Amino acid sequence: MSFSCPSRFPSLLLFASLLACLVGASMGGDFLQDFDITWGDQRAKILNGGQLLTLALDKDSGSGFRSKNEYLFGRIDMQIKLVSGNSAGTVTTFYLSSQGSTHDEIDFEFLGNVTGEPYIMHTNVFSQGKGNKEQQFHLWFDPTKAFHTYSIVWNQQRIIFLVDNIPIRVFHNSESIGVPFPTKQPMRIYSSLWNADDWATRGGLVKTDWTQAPFTASYRNFNANACVWSPGSSCTSTSPNSVQDSTWQAQALDASGRNRLRWVQQKYMIYNYCTDLKRFPQGIPAECKRSRFL
Repeated sequence: MSFSCPSRFPSLLLFASLLACLVGASMGGDFLQDFDITWGDQRAKILNGGQLLTLALDKDSGSGFRSKNEYLFGRIDMQIKLVSGNSAGTVTTFYLSSQGSTHDEIDFEFLGNVTGEPYIMHTNVFSQGKGNKEQQFHLWFDPTKAFHTYSIVWNQQRIIFLVDNIPIRVFHNSESIGVPFPTKQPMRIYSSLWNADDWATRGGLVKTDWTQAPFTASYRNFNANACVWSPGSSCTSTSPNSVQDSTWQAQALDASGRNRLRWVQQKYMIYNYCTDLKRFPQGIPAECKRSRFL
């Protein structure tokens, strides 16, 4: 089930229009209905009547898919089981992106590692073609043993990254101090599995072991509570659960959420651009001066 949004929102009507724009797919969405395989030939497979999608990587190619819909704000959830064993050199991605040189993008990337060493979960936000807002984490579980849920909440006020519904990062809208924030470009959902052994593991020192190929990542239980963008249409809802589905529109962290965010960032964050003084010798970016735990 999906609903369409107008191609352009007059600024004074944007908030009101989004309040009426409610979303998308039920838990366990249909990959046959909601996604297109975009590259990799037969390496990407939709199985179990559309309930499971797998991506594979071998020495010749990786693979990927993207959503048929474009979204302008919402909550997107995907359950993923990452490449197991020696995954060094591989990168599995799950992200939102628009197109063009001034594109917007909200990223999860999972950088593989040698057997027994932890994955690195890389996050980034692009707006108007500019990124450089990386935060990286280790996970508190083995992401190859079972499916885990990775979520992006994107509204006018903030972007929240969650893992198994635990917030790991919040990126606030700081347009008031001149920091670009993705508010105008609709984005599709993308995912891919590809070889990046020139940089992904220990800066490229550890190469992909092709004797372990094919490498496989699995996806299931896609869910979108989001504004589906369509040129020339208006946002209307026929969902009986529209009130429950609309919580993302003003979603923020309560005290419990802030405590969980603090726990993740204090124990599992391994890189934060906001504290990289060598990278920003003239001073940290303006948005970094706001507490990341708000």
